[in-house]
Amino acid sequence: MKKVFSIVLLLLISLSCTKDSVSNNNPYLPTYRFSTVVDLTLPLNIQLQFPGNAIEYNQVGVGILNKIFIINTGTGFFAFDAACPNQGVSSCSEMSLVGIKAVCPCDGAQYSLYNGQAQDKEYPMLQYRVEILSQTSIRVYN
Repeated sequence: MKKVFSIVLLLLISLSCTKDSVSNNNPYLPTYRFSTVVDLTLPLNIQLQFPGNAIEYNQVGVGILNKIFIINTGTGFFAFDAACPNQGVSSCSEMSLVGIKAVCPCDGAQYSLYNGQAQDKEYPMLQYRVEILSQTSIRVYN
């Protein structure tokens, strides 16, 4: 009996462990693996040194459309993909940055860069991990 209990306990423990991976349940957006270091001292990125500011970061191989949005929340950084989360990837699905919101030209939806959500939309923006490397650089990855 003790042997069966031990096996059941080990099975439950192993099934309760989670992997350190991004779960993307959005049928519209594929998941691409990437890692990029963002230098906060460069003129294009310098706004990220101040809380409440967001930038559009463009680099080949980063995100679905080679473009992501990064915001300094004051307590850390958030990074989101620039592809409209409630549209299939197309010529109209590349969002633009307007202040601290990302706007989808396909349907006019406005997504907050603080949580990735838009009012009355099923899927939030695809979020990426951010690691603070130093006072002048961060790493965005998935």
